[in-house]
Amino acid sequence: MTAQPGSSRRHGHLAVLLMFFCTVSLISQTAVAQLTDELRDVERSIVKIYTTTADPDYFTPWRLMSPGQSSGSGAVISDQRILTNAHVVANASYIQVQKHNDPRRFLAEVEFVSHASDLALLRVDDGSFFDDTPALKIGELPQANTEVFVFGFPVGGRTLSITKGILSRVEHQVYAHAGNYLLAGQIDAAINPGNSGGPVIVDGQIAGVVMQSVASGRTESLGYFVPPDIIEHVLTDAQNGIYDGFPDLGFRTQDLESPSAKTAYGLSEEQSGVLIIKVFDGSAADGVLQENDVILSIDGYDIAGDSSIRVDQDLQTDYKHAIDMKQIGEQVEITYSRMGRVETVELAAQGQQANDTLVRPEAFDALPEYYIYGGILFVPLNMNLIKRWGPDWSRTAPVNLLQARSQWSSPERREAVVALQVLPADVNLGYHDVRNWIVESVNGTAVRDFSHFTGLLRYQNDNYSVFRSERGYQIVIDHQQAQESEQAILQQYRIPAPFSEDLFPADESF
Repeated sequence: MTAQPGSSRRHGHLAVLLMFFCTVSLISQTAVAQLTDELRDVERSIVKIYTTTADPDYFTPWRLMSPGQSSGSGAVISDQRILTNAHVVANASYIQVQKHNDPRRFLAEVEFVSHASDLALLRVDDGSFFDDTPALKIGELPQANTEVFVFGFPVGGRTLSITKGILSRVEHQVYAHAGNYLLAGQIDAAINPGNSGGPVIVDGQIAGVVMQSVASGRTESLGYFVPPDIIEHVLTDAQNGIYDGFPDLGFRTQDLESPSAKTAYGLSEEQSGVLIIKVFDGSAADGVLQENDVILSIDGYDIAGDSSIRVDQDLQTDYKHAIDMKQIGEQVEITYSRMGRVETVELAAQGQQANDTLVRPEAFDALPEYYIYGGILFVPLNMNLIKRWGPDWSRTAPVNLLQARSQWSSPERREAVVALQVLPADVNLGYHDVRNWIVESVNGTAVRDFSHFTGLLRYQNDNYSVFRSERGYQIVIDHQQAQESEQAILQQYRIPAPFSEDLFPADESF
């Protein structure tokens, strides 16, 4: 039989293709084997965390709510520590940890916590827990479109779960736990309750810590993780065991994209930056920067009109990141324009103020403050109280309390004080329906903060206490009657004390 022209060449091509596919198959099998071994090595370092919590009840601040149990995930890192989310262990009264494929549970305790970044470090006293549990290293932030693996113990089963996804973007996000605005990575791997605190793994190293997912009808499998930059900042902060947190220079800004606004504040077409709208008294910026100054750059990063900076070729995010990466006490270089005159200064990074609005940020691992006077329950306004109105608090909480979040604090008025409710008694007759009432002054003296407010009542000599609201409404309480009826009111409503622990010095008697 005679071969057709070109048939030998076709057979040669087929042989080459066959060899190619066999080679690819071998490579793929080898890659899968290596990947499986790598994942198995990581598995030994993943732990499940069991937490029992008893959260304070900010509606009745002298008691705790019923204890509850929850679980999360974590990873073993250097120095026999477990890295997890702060919200996994917040308000915890009892913590246990369990290794993958090990039925035993070990007692653990919080060694260091950063609620701002939603990260915590746990310590296990029993050193045998760390037998055959290699410490994972903190890796680098992967580039967009990198394949990542999420390890954890989500609900729906008891064994370790590994899901795969793609890093889609990195930018600033609001961290749901404490409401801080920090850098975060977004992935499409499946993230469910129980995954919190588990590591995001790339090349066998921690590229992030899973912290939250987006649950809405408009998104599918969308989650966020704490990136390596934030993790390293917290680990550095933890070295001395004292929490310093992320720095704050003491000014607030707004975008400056309007050509008219740029011209009005002395910028040329080529210049860009953000407009300072508030400088806080006593801050690093106080006496150096002013309202209506334009910040042009921070630590050499030029600021765009939309408040972003280019950190590197792949990362464009909020200029705040340049400040976030500093430790307390480090210098931050600021270049600004004041009506066209450009200056450069250095500011020392300071700790964040207690609150920059009249509402305290959400607190954890602490009991709420309260003061009962004349049967009226007074509390400082904070996010714990506002969130007590439920998951939809931004719509269900009282409007006047929500509005206080948009009012700047000042030395004259650092926080708002609320008459939360009235415990009906003869001394407060006529005010039994008062709820969620912000107190502006006591006997004509403006209220600075809760400590000042309680001092005005505790040490006053007036016959009557006159509370006045921002709208001019008044509550008048007979001071002597308030003192005489106090114990009866506490006994009637089964309240252990008229004020929260540590509100006043221990050597004083009420």
